[in-house]
Amino acid sequence: MDADDGVADGKFRDMNPEVATDLVRQTLILTLLVSAPILLVGLAVGVVISLLQALTQVQEQTLSFIPKIMAMVIVAAITLPWTVNQVLSFAREMMSLAPPM
Repeated sequence: MDADDGVADGKFRDMNPEVATDLVRQTLILTLLVSAPILLVGLAVGVVISLLQALTQVQEQTLSFIPKIMAMVIVAAITLPWTVNQVLSFAREMMSLAPPM
């Protein structure tokens, strides 16, 4: 590789610990943001089902599992366009930060 291609010793010249830390932070925030709706619905449905099980004293494991999975799949399907938009926007931003080849 020649000296003008933006790469020195296999590493980007502009990459430093602060930039790497910021990229990791942005990635973790996006992951939390994208997964939050599905996880929160699973939590809410789980609490409601647990309360119903406690009130009725029915302790069947599948009674708790199946409604949570169904609710999470429905929320995943509803939020899919937003999720794809968020991930693609993040990917475009990351690609724009990469030096040209």
